[in-house]
Formats: sequence, structure tokens, C-alpha cells
Amino acid sequence: MLEKVFEGAIWRSRFIVLLAVIFGLVGAIVLFVIASMDIWNVAVQSFQVVTHAVPHPEHFHEDVVAGIIGAVDLYLIAVVMFIFSFGIYELFISDIDEAQESKDGSQILAIHSLDQLKDKIAKVIVMVLVVNFFQRVLHTNFATPLEMLYFALSITALAAGLFFLGKVGKH
Repeated sequence: MLEKVFEGAIWRSRFIVLLAVIFGLVGAIVLFVIASMDIWNVAVQSFQVVTHAVPHPEHFHEDVVAGIIGAVDLYLIAVVMFIFSFGIYELFISDIDEAQESKDGSQILAIHSLDQLKDKIAKVIVMVLVVNFFQRVLHTNFATPLEMLYFALSITALAAGLFFLGKVGKH
């Protein structure tokens, strides 16, 4: 009798992950909104410069690209939060019936194990790192040929990493 009560309590305790699901979704929504506002601000500032409402800043094009890349970075992090919330819910609580019935839902976010969840999140995190790398590179000044060589090598390493990550995902 005590064993049955204890096991029932342990089984029901899995619902604590709903906190991670709810706040993960809230975090994803917040990031989606902030990224969208960032792009909106870049668009407004660009319109003001193009219409000559404000003077043309010195590094205008770099700032526009950096602003958009920063927003893409936030979108990708929001996707990580969304995948995490969806996966945790499906692993610990229940399959999402509407996703199972949807033609696309069962393929896009199908997560049946912690390893699948980890793999999906890891791939998006790698993309976040790549985007973040290129955002930082925009504001980097190269003073010597050796720094340019390091830059070329880092891009080569990123490309190789993405290539192998794609190969692993197909097997």
C-alpha cells in the first residue's frame, strides 16, 4: 500500500515540468517580440535615413546588418526555447494530439526521447553561435594579415562544423 502511494506520488511529480514548459514558452514569446521590435526599429531608422529625415550615420550599413543579424540570433534562441518546451511536454506529460493529427506537426517537432530533444536543441544552438559569430565579426577591425588568416580559419572551422553536423543529422 505504501509502495503504491509512493509510486503514484513520484509519477504525478512529473507535472512539475509544466513550469519549464510554461516559462519556456513565455521566454520564447518574449524573445520573438523583442526580435521583431528590433527589426521594426532597424526598418524605421533605415526609412528615416533614406528619406533624409536624419543624417546618414557613419556606419549605417554595418549597423543595419548587425541589427538584423542580432534579431535573427534572438529568433533562433526563441526557437530553442520553443523546441525545449514542446519536447519536455511531450516527453513528460503527453503527446500533443493536434500536432499528431497535423501533417507537418508530427515531422517538425516530433520528439520521442531526450536524445532527440538534445540533438534538435544542439543544432539550433550551433546556428545561434554561427549567427553570433558573424554579428561580432561585423565590428571587428583587422590590423594585421595574421588576424585576417585567423578570421579565414575560423570561417573554415565553422563551415566544416556545419558540414559534419549536417552529415550526422542524416544518419
